[in-house]
Amino acid sequence: MAFTAKILLLGSGELGREFVISAKRLGAHVIACDAYAGAPAMQVADGFEVFSMLDGELLRAAVEKHRPDYVVPEVEAIRTEVLAELEAEGFTIVPSARATQMTMNRDGIREVAAVELGLRTSRYRYAESLEEVLAGAEHTGLPCVIKPVMSSSGKGQSTVRDAGALEAAWDYAVANMRGDRKRVIVEEFVAFDYEITLLTIRTRDGVLFCPPIGHRQERGDYQESWQPAAMSAQAIADAQDMARKVVDDLGGHGIFGVEFFVKGEEVIFSELSPRPHDTGMVTLISQNLSEFDLHARAVMGLPIPAITLRGPSASAVILADRASETLSYEGLAEALATEGGGVDVRIFGKPNSRPYRRMGVALALAEDTDAARRVAAEAAGKVRIGYDV
Repeated sequence: MAFTAKILLLGSGELGREFVISAKRLGAHVIACDAYAGAPAMQVADGFEVFSMLDGELLRAAVEKHRPDYVVPEVEAIRTEVLAELEAEGFTIVPSARATQMTMNRDGIREVAAVELGLRTSRYRYAESLEEVLAGAEHTGLPCVIKPVMSSSGKGQSTVRDAGALEAAWDYAVANMRGDRKRVIVEEFVAFDYEITLLTIRTRDGVLFCPPIGHRQERGDYQESWQPAAMSAQAIADAQDMARKVVDDLGGHGIFGVEFFVKGEEVIFSELSPRPHDTGMVTLISQNLSEFDLHARAVMGLPIPAITLRGPSASAVILADRASETLSYEGLAEALATEGGGVDVRIFGKPNSRPYRRMGVALALAEDTDAARRVAAEAAGKVRIGYDV
């Protein structure tokens, strides 16, 4: 079989699915891996493997079996020390083994940003017991945010406004953590004006940026995003400067989703993911090259032309409201016919649902971001999920 590159994708959710499509358009051969069969990216990949990314022996076995040109993580919960060993043996880890190690856990990337690079972050403490949570809240003050150092999509995260709720927040974080580290970060609650994702692409030819993406979260998980986010030129420059420092420190090539809080003109570093970002799904309609196209090109060492914005755009998630093993979808035609802007819809193809699980996303292009947000939300609301529980 002739192909331009062989890629082993670690994690096969909706972001991985779009990455596979982008990589295969460039002639890549992709093997998608996840802990369950039938995951979204597996449905469009050339092959698949089913195993837990936290099983170091199975992870190594998959890499040695396929001997890919690039190992591309899509999830945080990976036995990163095995990736470091594989990199030392000559395999290319995207963007780098160090990046996966530093960002698998929130404490790692926070130490890089706040301590090593001296970036502005919120006050914080780590905690491995309820007693340390109480001490951490004393340091940060109330309200504070408590979240596992290892989780995704807001799982285990809560905002605590009263000291009496600290124990419940600790229990919730531990119960919803990923991996095997019973550790949380207690973080100052920043009364920000808004928050953004700055998609930052580290390539062989330098660092590139997409226009900033605004987003709104509920239960710690993204609900809608829009591009461009309204920011002053100085705030954008400050965010780009911080993002460049972090990605250059982490090394490698690929896209990074760098999150910031913005309060007035002050830009505060929040988090970083060394992979396509969920809020960046808006780029599927907003840009000439989506975040997945950009990631594929950067990973494969291919040129990236000027990144241009097609126009103000937005995304809105389509959520399940219950657990089910049998799903159906209705209202797609009505959603795509939503007036007020150009509309597109992505159904992720997940084999089962649970409350608040993302099952799809509606995308809209309009005359301004407010209009795009309205159209995307309206379109998302027209897609109805049928359940056979």
